[in-house]
Amino acid sequence: MIRSDALSALPGIAHGFFTRDGGVSAGLYTSLNVGLGSRDARDAVLENRARVARALGVEDDALAMPYQIHSPDVAVVEEPWPPGEGPRVDAVVTGRRGLAVGVATADCGPILFADAKGRAVGAAHAGWKGAIGGVVEATVDAMEGLGAARADIVAVLGPTISAAAYEVGPEFVERFVAEDRDHARFFAPSSRAGHAMFDLPAFILMRLARAGVGRAESLALCTYADEDRFFSYRRTTHRAEPDYGRLVSAIALLPPR
Repeated sequence: MIRSDALSALPGIAHGFFTRDGGVSAGLYTSLNVGLGSRDARDAVLENRARVARALGVEDDALAMPYQIHSPDVAVVEEPWPPGEGPRVDAVVTGRRGLAVGVATADCGPILFADAKGRAVGAAHAGWKGAIGGVVEATVDAMEGLGAARADIVAVLGPTISAAAYEVGPEFVERFVAEDRDHARFFAPSSRAGHAMFDLPAFILMRLARAGVGRAESLALCTYADEDRFFSYRRTTHRAEPDYGRLVSAIALLPPR
């Protein structure tokens, strides 16, 4: 897994932006695929999820991941649920120690949040729909509801498709600019007429800054470009492959030693 220096500096918190390595899946899913929505063998996916939990120092069944729907909605987690039976939301937060919360991605932005004083942690799945819809702000609000202080929250964006690989059509640009003319700065000309390259990581960082978190940063890693480490929905689509794996990013408040 990949760790953020900013989150690693916080005591009592374990986290990881996991790569595609270290699991038991094969073929297109090699090897740490956590996507129950993929056509990978369920037993392999469950073992991969258990390995993620162990790497974070929690019990095998203490990793809570939602059923993601590209929404701005958030769930507060008190107890883990059976795999695949999570709420239909795109962010999860908790103040319970010994419980990890995580999200699955394959180009969208995984954001891990932690209150620097250990009051709460969270994980959000921010694709373009969730990012423009307010999943960042909703996650911060939910953490405040658990006692976190906005100014104490550290938020880190993990591996995400970069602007160099994210071409969009004119209707996409129009939707963003219609909401706020300032959003035009997140688009650059494409080699195809009428198209543009969208900087999703920069857009997410802007939303984090506007949400008022104490510290926000990106690992600046592109899922599309780095095939050895990351799954990518868009890369799979361009290659006309039948399916793709999902990465996991997760964080936990550890029990006191």
